[in-house]
Amino acid sequence: MSTFAKSSFNAAVYAASRPTYPKPLFQLILDYHQQGAPATLRPRWNTAVDLGCGTGQATTELHSFKKVIGVDPSQGMVQKAREHAEEVLGEDKTSQFSFVQASAEKLDFLENESVDLVISAQAAHWFDWNKQWPEIARILRPSGTVAFWTYSEFRLPKYPSLTPLITHYLQGKDPLTSLGPYWERPGRTILERHLVDVPEPKQVLGIDSEIMTDTFRVYFSGAYHETSPTISPSPNPTITLPIILRSQSTWNGLLGYFHTFSSLHHYMEKNPSDALDHEGKSIAERTWTELMEGAEKEEKERRELEGDIEQDGKDVRVKGEDELVVEWPVAMVLAKKL
Repeated sequence: MSTFAKSSFNAAVYAASRPTYPKPLFQLILDYHQQGAPATLRPRWNTAVDLGCGTGQATTELHSFKKVIGVDPSQGMVQKAREHAEEVLGEDKTSQFSFVQASAEKLDFLENESVDLVISAQAAHWFDWNKQWPEIARILRPSGTVAFWTYSEFRLPKYPSLTPLITHYLQGKDPLTSLGPYWERPGRTILERHLVDVPEPKQVLGIDSEIMTDTFRVYFSGAYHETSPTISPSPNPTITLPIILRSQSTWNGLLGYFHTFSSLHHYMEKNPSDALDHEGKSIAERTWTELMEGAEKEEKERRELEGDIEQDGKDVRVKGEDELVVEWPVAMVLAKKL
């Protein structure tokens, strides 16, 4: 997480290269909020807070609320979030949005029971939940909702044979060929394990444990994602739904996404001559090239297997500008204040 606070971190590149969250994801959260808990308490739509808001992509989707506050510890991200809100909504429609540089676990600027919805997109794995749950319980109104989610290791659904290479690049242990040793832990491990290590609020709150419901754990992972969790700390049954987060990108776009990884920044700090030692190609570019070569091989084998006469004999070449579908599994945790 410290990488995002460095002056060298490019928030604009990060915003342009990361996937955008689909409308159905937010609708699921709003529907859950509308249910109320218990039935005698009606949910309110006054104030929403986005913790670890980053570039503000998720923040601006909360326009159903009268007041929306984005919170991030990085001043660069806060500034980018303000710019994003103005760009997406227009300067004359941003009065309901504000952005604050602060830690998610210490929200002193918010009064007790003053917030109706708390969300966090791709940041919850960094939080100290022994501090976070009490702070969420403090600021939420009765019937208020908390919803946080992360996405983890990407997949290329057209090229399933490339999954082992992707996993090695992101989770391998070789410090020269993998980014695995360069992720900040335990945050990355919590993300890779689909948030199952985030404790239930009742495990943390002690004497105040009855003011929060047990969580619902929702996994938009589909059947094909082999790391879908089968366990959950919640007594509620897990909910597994089809993949919801996908991007229609290009191979060049995938390389841009690689350059947003905090682990790559750490790798380059530890291996400053990496590209010079490998004919001018960084570890990101080398892996990207391997993936493209693997895609060419898989496409050729597919054509041969299907007996594609029209394409038979033609060379298979994957280029940077070729379209590419990228998918990510999403883990979501939902709870309410009683």
